[in-house]
Amino acid sequence: MQLQSKIDSPRLEIRNLRKRYGHRHVVDDVSLSVRPGNVTCLLGPSGCGKSTTLRMIAGVDMQDSGEIYVDGQLICDTVFRIPPERRQIGLMFQDFALFPHMSVADNVAFGLKNAREEKRDRVEELLAKVNLGWAIDKYPHVLSGGEQQRVALARALAPRPRIMLMDEPFSGLDNRLRDGIRDETLAVLKEEDTAVLLVTHEPEEAMRMADEIALMRDGRIVQQGAPYNIYNAPVDKQAVAFFSDVNVIHSQSNGALTDTPFGQFLTPGWEDGAPVDIVIRPQHFKLDFDRDGRGPLPTESDGVAARGVVMRSRFMGNESLVEFVMDHDGSELKVTVPNVFLPKPGTALWLTVRRDRCFVFPAEN
Repeated sequence: MQLQSKIDSPRLEIRNLRKRYGHRHVVDDVSLSVRPGNVTCLLGPSGCGKSTTLRMIAGVDMQDSGEIYVDGQLICDTVFRIPPERRQIGLMFQDFALFPHMSVADNVAFGLKNAREEKRDRVEELLAKVNLGWAIDKYPHVLSGGEQQRVALARALAPRPRIMLMDEPFSGLDNRLRDGIRDETLAVLKEEDTAVLLVTHEPEEAMRMADEIALMRDGRIVQQGAPYNIYNAPVDKQAVAFFSDVNVIHSQSNGALTDTPFGQFLTPGWEDGAPVDIVIRPQHFKLDFDRDGRGPLPTESDGVAARGVVMRSRFMGNESLVEFVMDHDGSELKVTVPNVFLPKPGTALWLTVRRDRCFVFPAEN
């Protein structure tokens, strides 16, 4: 039981961190934890406080209030503070910051204080993990961007940090390399049993890498959980829109039901007359190709079919994006269709929607 408790305890824990610059709360009451071998992503738009949170954990910035713990031990509050170099926290940034006048081996060994043979053994071990053993005596300028990123990872891991802080580390790589480098990096970090806190503004990166996502907005964490839960049970309309395009239908609740052109939606708990926004992702519409006003009725889960006219269509690779103007009120809807589907502008089609995949939120003013 004692062993299980130790395994389940967080490696990194921050409690109620706050940071102000002038009258602006850049970080406002942020709390989270990361366990060994797990990746937590701080996800949010630029300027929401992600990087400031990272700098406070690293010890570069000092919080105005709140506490930071590593393996249950306090490392920083507003009175007590362990210096950055003694926190056993590794850092990786978009800028690889390799020393151009040093070999790959010397770059990786830079933060090590071991004897020379021990340093060499650790360097060789890490370069083998990142598939760069052949580059041990090369210099950074002869390596590609992806290879330099892997050297930076090896250097950050060399002192065996208990925690790795990563601030947009892959944004400088082109799309062709990014996925492979991310996967390789994640594998090495998990093998080292390092707790990882990754900052990114890209939802796809967070979904791909994270065991848990903390969605930030205006200095606060507005939702936290596994990627599946964050995506499928968003806390508000902005959370839905951060991960994908959205369509919004404005309506009013009436007797726990809301009328829309696509049928009635269940809105239990809402007062009669309460304005609501029904939020629908483009992939949750269906095109009713058999319907011409006389075809089969949609299933109960698909609600009622509504007619729209194609404005434009574009092929996006794995899917096609079709934009409609709807007959009932002239509103515009975005619909994604698998594979190639490029109807001409002016084509009339009927749409249904998966009501069980929609979200209902209070209407915004």
